[in-house]
Amino acid sequence: MVSRTALEAQPDNEPPPKDDHAFFGQPKGLLTLSGLEVWERFSFLGMQAILVLYFADTVAHGGMGMSSGTAASVSAAYGTLVYLVSVAGGWLADRILGSYRAVLWGGILIACGHYAMAVPTSTMTWVGLGLISAGTGLLKPNVATMVGKLYRTDDERRDAGFALYYMAINIGAFAGPLITAWLGDHRGWHWGFSAAAVGMTFGLIQYVAGRRHLAGRRNTAEFALAPDAMRRAVRLIVAGILVAAVLATALALAGWLTMGRFVDLLTVVSVVAPAVYFAVMFMSPRVTPEERGRLRPYIVLFLASTVFNFILFQAYSTMMLLAASNAETTILGFDFPAGWYASALGAFEVGLAPVVAALWVRMGRRQPHASNKIAIGVVLGGLSFLLMVLPTSGHSGDAYRMSAWWIVGSYFLLGLGDILLETSGMSATTKLAPAAFSSQTMSLWFLSLALANGIQAQTVKLYDDVSKPAYFGVNGAIAVAAGLAVMAAAPWLRRTMHPVH
Repeated sequence: MVSRTALEAQPDNEPPPKDDHAFFGQPKGLLTLSGLEVWERFSFLGMQAILVLYFADTVAHGGMGMSSGTAASVSAAYGTLVYLVSVAGGWLADRILGSYRAVLWGGILIACGHYAMAVPTSTMTWVGLGLISAGTGLLKPNVATMVGKLYRTDDERRDAGFALYYMAINIGAFAGPLITAWLGDHRGWHWGFSAAAVGMTFGLIQYVAGRRHLAGRRNTAEFALAPDAMRRAVRLIVAGILVAAVLATALALAGWLTMGRFVDLLTVVSVVAPAVYFAVMFMSPRVTPEERGRLRPYIVLFLASTVFNFILFQAYSTMMLLAASNAETTILGFDFPAGWYASALGAFEVGLAPVVAALWVRMGRRQPHASNKIAIGVVLGGLSFLLMVLPTSGHSGDAYRMSAWWIVGSYFLLGLGDILLETSGMSATTKLAPAAFSSQTMSLWFLSLALANGIQAQTVKLYDDVSKPAYFGVNGAIAVAAGLAVMAAAPWLRRTMHPVH
């Protein structure tokens, strides 16, 4: 074990020594970052598990009174906004705040957003979602980048470390919906949002308490702007936010900026933003030819992530609506809120992540290439939707009830696919990232999540208009085909993704 004195003596932008095995054989900084993500996911996914149900519930019952398709679309648009903002979060960390402070301020904004949503008015709901979007954009890309800084590029513990980190994420994903869904069902939706606020507060406390174990915890940004440029950037950011707020308010009052148009606008931005971002990095003089060569296979990984997360995020929208309307909420005689189905996804990932991590450690360099792990994950995501074709077929109307085990089985496939894809994808991203765009390249990975949500925001509008077997069957088949295409490209990916194994 490395002593505290030795750890604090090292440059804080360097990873800990390779022999730091204090946390299940991993660097002790992983414990601090994993603990933060437990509570961040507790709050974020705990809230998201009930958000679409809150939107679709009647006004008389404390909801927003939206149709199922509209509720799912607005929920997806919120997810789009969260991950679009991650681009700004990565840039702010690289150029102004530094990773540690970006994560800290992001957590503070998230907590404030959840506290705002605890207030039972529709206005505070939208204010809260805006704050959570901004805070998550600061926190998510930068905390994942900080995990990557704990390891050297050739450290074989890297994928296993990300698997443990992802297991911690899913402890929060499992626990959050249990609390928020029960409170939402028994006490009211805003009680559930209150629990999410308390969870994020706990996360901030433990993050600050464990900061001494983190690599890259210096106060200044690694690629900070010059003082004059930084002051000019801050002024432009503040002015841009104010102008955007005033313009959005004026357009809304004039009746032009409706909810539907805002959703459509976010979808367009989610398509354009990654294309522009890839172009900027390819043309940047700060990116070396070798780094530019590794960005090309990264485009394939980006698209694979988009396809998989298009399926994954519907675990909190269309799958949640299906569970609430057409699935039993009783297992072995025990009644539970429909929102608890979201906890099944987290439970599977908690249970499977250490198994996957141990498998990769045992296999060492014999483990599958990162691109194959990602491809298998995409195929499993598609199969999770194809499975839902069976219980939704052969019914004359929508008044049927399927066994709870169908949704549990679908979430099992989805959870295993998520572990394979996200851990390998985030790990590969930190290794393929150009040095001058480290946090921003992780933001690019999260832009794949924005694109997935942007596409979902449009397709879920069909949820009320087409049959359930057709909806789940077509989407699932597309995902399986995409996964098989990545497998077919594996030889080229192995050649071009060096040093990623």
